[in-house]
Amino acid sequence: MSPWDYVIVGGGSAGCALAARLSADPATRVLVLEAGRPDYPWDVFIHMPAALMFPIGSRFYDWKYESEPEPHMNGRRVYHARGKVLGGSSSINGMIFQRGNPLDYERWAADPGMGAWDYAHCLPYFKKMENCLADPGSTWRGGDGPLKLERGAAEGPLYDAFFAAVQQAGHPLTDDVNGYRQEGFAAFDRNLHRGRRLSAARAYLHPVRGRPNLRVRTRAFVEKVLFEGTRAVGVVCDGRRIAAREVVLCGGAINTPQLLQVSGVGPRALLEQLGVPVVHDLPGVGENLQDHLEVYVQHACTQPVSMQPSLAMWRRPFIGANWLFRRKGAGASNQFEAGGFIRSDDAVAYPNLMFHFLPIAVRYDGSAPAGGHGYQVHIGPMYSDARGSVRITSADPRVKPALRFNYLSTDQDRREWVQAIGHARAILSQPAWDGLNGGEISPGPAVRTEEEVLDWVRRDGETALHPSCTARMGVDEMAVLDPATMRVHGVDGLRVVDASAMPYVTNGNIYAPVMMLAEKAADLIAGNTPLPPAEADFYRHDPA
Repeated sequence: MSPWDYVIVGGGSAGCALAARLSADPATRVLVLEAGRPDYPWDVFIHMPAALMFPIGSRFYDWKYESEPEPHMNGRRVYHARGKVLGGSSSINGMIFQRGNPLDYERWAADPGMGAWDYAHCLPYFKKMENCLADPGSTWRGGDGPLKLERGAAEGPLYDAFFAAVQQAGHPLTDDVNGYRQEGFAAFDRNLHRGRRLSAARAYLHPVRGRPNLRVRTRAFVEKVLFEGTRAVGVVCDGRRIAAREVVLCGGAINTPQLLQVSGVGPRALLEQLGVPVVHDLPGVGENLQDHLEVYVQHACTQPVSMQPSLAMWRRPFIGANWLFRRKGAGASNQFEAGGFIRSDDAVAYPNLMFHFLPIAVRYDGSAPAGGHGYQVHIGPMYSDARGSVRITSADPRVKPALRFNYLSTDQDRREWVQAIGHARAILSQPAWDGLNGGEISPGPAVRTEEEVLDWVRRDGETALHPSCTARMGVDEMAVLDPATMRVHGVDGLRVVDASAMPYVTNGNIYAPVMMLAEKAADLIAGNTPLPPAEADFYRHDPA
């Protein structure tokens, strides 16, 4: 018998959930190999919600990817953060929990072979993983899962104005964007509990680290998957061979296709060009890359009611102490406490634009454009039809792959961007802001025409950090994974469970869909009877 039943490559969001579920059987031996650092319990940069700006861009926590020069973004290289720590990107992300729209999963299920991935089959796994403190155990929400979800307070003059403004602009409020009706605006669920980030590692992995059949190694870099013929039999990790009955790749939508390619599974022409021995010619590996691009529409605020004072250096020790000893104050929130989803026009079947509201005008790196009080919405289209790729440029697994997202490359993408900025400006110019609105900072009044808006997006757009779909499930010639087993087509003993498995990116932050996918995949891999579908009604703008 192989020393390990399952070697899980990547201790990120999916890997943590999968390890916890598979190791629940004491007869199943599971090894998790994570290339990043441990998520030390004393590391405030990980565990303090408001400190999320610090790990991003740090070589200690972030793989620091960059795209190739994007041809439709003025040749810019777009920075792309990925978690380099146990818990993966769930240890450094914005902690926003969005399932996506139920019709996202109906779209998945409409593809050949994907029928068991419709909303009715996915909902039980969303509920299984959730402990939604605001609505536990309802038709749509779970009440006893490992992921404790706290809803943002979304209180204060700026939040009040925001919720009033969206209604004045013609948009509804909704009780829960993850429940019956996604369309509308509401306080957001967040992956934090009692003032502390709840990463996948903290929710799933740490509570079971004492299991004798589970081992977790950090700073363990997997260089390739080992094959005997077309059967995966283990991995090479830091120069050492580790045998396994099965290998499960959970490295995410960038690392997973890279590791497949350097191991000989991918497009033959690419592999042969780089001198990689071909194990199996699988042309879809690394293709179909999808992501969300976003911008910040920022306004100055005429009243001292924003979060801007919390950026002052002299305040940070007090904020940190309040969080450390009481888990309260500005340090205990990710500040992304509210937002919503709308349709760009009446021809769209379900929401294709997402808004996050932030009671401060600031960038991810913590820089404030004017240094004064302000507020902003993060906005971007959710269903771009642009498609990119992840392709190795070397047989060396330590050389980062070439990433091309092709942002703004399609007519639909450009049209929806113009609509998105128009809707954001309409919301931020409503009477509800009277007495607070100090004028638009970004993009600013000089940006008016459609082409000026697109030029600004080309200059200022940032990734929302949702790479996905590069080893998608399906049964056609470009599919990589069998939807019924998560096995890689054409080889044995090798599966993929992470965001790369998604056929289409969902409309929202992708952490929740990835965790649902991991929960469902755990049953498929373990051979458990899948949870029965849950027939729960959901809102449709156009029932026809």
